[in-house]
Amino acid sequence: MLHYIQALLVQLDLSSMLDAVLRVASVLLCLTVHETCHGLAALSLGDKTAKELHRLSLNPLRHIDWFGLAMMFTVGFGWAKPVPVDPRYFKDPKRGMALTALAGPLSNLALALALLFASRGIYMYAEYTPAWDGIFNFLHSTAILSIGLGLFNLIPIPPLDGSKVLGALLPDKAYFTLMRYERYGMLLLLLLSFANVGGGLIGQGIYGVYTAMVNLIY
Repeated sequence: MLHYIQALLVQLDLSSMLDAVLRVASVLLCLTVHETCHGLAALSLGDKTAKELHRLSLNPLRHIDWFGLAMMFTVGFGWAKPVPVDPRYFKDPKRGMALTALAGPLSNLALALALLFASRGIYMYAEYTPAWDGIFNFLHSTAILSIGLGLFNLIPIPPLDGSKVLGALLPDKAYFTLMRYERYGMLLLLLLSFANVGGGLIGQGIYGVYTAMVNLIY
């Protein structure tokens, strides 16, 4: 039995397994920060719904949508369980929804900055070892993923956050028309993803923001 286990371990590609684990950790971190900050923004504007449902948490299990997580790895974008928001608690519902929505993408950009600052500390002060090099690469790859999640969510297609931000700028009639078609937005996003429409533009945006951050920090 011991020989069988040893042979099985030899056949395993531990490097690939570690990469997969780190990829999952990156995704969970970015999604958790994103959703938690939605809830915090809503709370600051008077809506306690997320707090009462225990969604103001950095525990990723409170935010995971398993199908959305699978989509992240298969088609390149995914989602967490949306933080519940009740706009009736906002003094200005459209403005409140826009600010709550904007908090998610902005939190991802802030997270990317924090990760890159941490990587600079390693670059400046840590002695080179394979372990530190792995942590350095993890911080950069997670920063890139966080930037991507933030920029993607700014696309003004329901149910993405950008549609709520755009809605605050629209007349009420146009806003409610936009929200009426929210249930079809995910289908549209899937079709655009499979057709690779806009992927290059988003990639350029990620590269541009990442480069600007690195130049600022380093």
